[in-house]
Parts: sequence; structure tokens; C-alpha cells
Amino acid sequence: MDLFKAVEQFLSHLNLAKGSSVHTIRGYRLDLTSFLTFAADEPITKRSVRRYLAHLYEKKVSTRTVLRRLSALRSFYRHAMREKWVSENPLEEIDSPKKDQKLPISITYDQVQHLLSQPDTSSYLGFRDRAIMELFYSSGLRLSEVTGLNRRDFDPKGLVLNIFGKGKKQRQAPITQTAADWLTRYLSHSERDEKDAQAIFINRWGTRLTPRSVDRNFAAYLKASGLSERVTPHTIRHTIATHWLENGMDLKTIQMLLGHTSLATTTIYTHVSPKLKREVYDKTHPRA
Repeated sequence: MDLFKAVEQFLSHLNLAKGSSVHTIRGYRLDLTSFLTFAADEPITKRSVRRYLAHLYEKKVSTRTVLRRLSALRSFYRHAMREKWVSENPLEEIDSPKKDQKLPISITYDQVQHLLSQPDTSSYLGFRDRAIMELFYSSGLRLSEVTGLNRRDFDPKGLVLNIFGKGKKQRQAPITQTAADWLTRYLSHSERDEKDAQAIFINRWGTRLTPRSVDRNFAAYLKASGLSERVTPHTIRHTIATHWLENGMDLKTIQMLLGHTSLATTTIYTHVSPKLKREVYDKTHPRA
């Protein structure tokens, strides 16, 4: 069977049977096509996979990307074996590289306040951007979750949002009164002219705001603020998680609020906070 056609059938399976997002399917297509293009017309074997990995290392591709591509290949070939498209799985006995443990960046509360003050809220778009920033810090939502919000997802009285996160998993995210107020005022702003009646956050043309647009706007505010260029919308998610932890919230609750599948993902925040380390030291050391 032609493997490029097999990949398209696999992606169709992910969409129809697994309910994978457009973003996930796009990533799988890029990763799988990258490997098949490299292998060209040669029969796919374990040697092909090892040659491909060597090629990625020569190109200095990050460990994170290598792991993602291996994961895509493993998923595809498991499915191909079940469907009997192939007789052997070339990913067997292929070891994954050890994942680099990069600690997430977080900023201080004062730096958050400084960043929040950057949008010009006397303008409609500036008001929208401030509402987005307030929501990021209030809830710890992912960028795609913020831009994917619909009006029906927002309960202003209960101060809660219904979120459809990774893998279309649903959860509820409580938000602060301050964030709810900004959101309510934005939704009733006199200059709001919406062509998409469902979307909460819209662009200047009235259609749903994209993650890329938020990234671009955030970069401009970041430059104006003078903060590190390494700060991104996702940094605010890391920041609120760290601040929650420093203020005594337990890891299981943070896991639930952030929509992490594994508690191990949430545990990384215990390595981020110097304040938390100091508090743990003071509480546990006999002579502290």
C-alpha cells in the first residue's frame, strides 16, 4: 500500500474515530510526511528509522521535536499493523532519546501587573487585549482554549468557564471577579461589531480571533513592557500555576484547573518557585 495514502487514511481515522483536533492532525501530517519524504522510495525498515534519527540530530533538531516525530510514527505504524497495511513495525526496538527537562518560566506578580497595564484600554482593541490578559492570569488557560471560548461557555454569575481542552476533554475553570468584569464589559462594548455571534474574542473584522493574532499582539505589549523576550502567553499559565502553589493550593487542584492529564506534569511547578523551596525548607528542617 502507498504509505502516503495510508497516512491520509490514518489521519482520517484520527479525525472521525478519535476526534483529534485540526491542530493535532496537521502536526501528525507534517511529522509523518517528513519521515516518508526522507525515506523516499526505499522499503521502510528499522535502518530507515535510525538513518532518519541520525539526520535529525545532524540538523540539530530539538529533542522535543524528535520525540514528537517518533510518537507520530509509532502511532501510525501501530494503526498500520492493525489494518494489515504493513507486515512489520519498523519502530520496534527503536529507543527514544531522553527528554530535556526544561523548567517553565514564570514572572512575579508585579511583573504581571506591569504587563497588564500595557494595552490602551481607551481603545476597543486595547480593551479586548486587557480582557484576554486578565483571563490568562485568572484561569491559567491555554492560548487555544482562550481563543476557542464561546459566549455560552461563560457563566458571569457563577464566575466559571466551560473549557474544551486537549483531546476535547471538558472541564470547568473558575475565574476571578476582576476577570469576569473585564469579560462582561468587553462583550457589551459599544464598538463591538461581531460577525461571529458565538465567539467571545473577535478581531477587528468581527470574526473569531486566532491564536496567532494573540501571539503577535502579546509580543508587541511585551516589547513595550521591557520584560524578557522569552515571556509568552503560555508563561502566564506557568506563572499563575506557580503563584497558586506558593499560596498553598494543592497539586491535585492545580492539575484539575490546568487540565493536565498527569500529575507529573503539574509537579514541575514545585521546581520553579524559590519561595516554595524556602517554605518547604523552613517547615521540614529540624533547625530552620
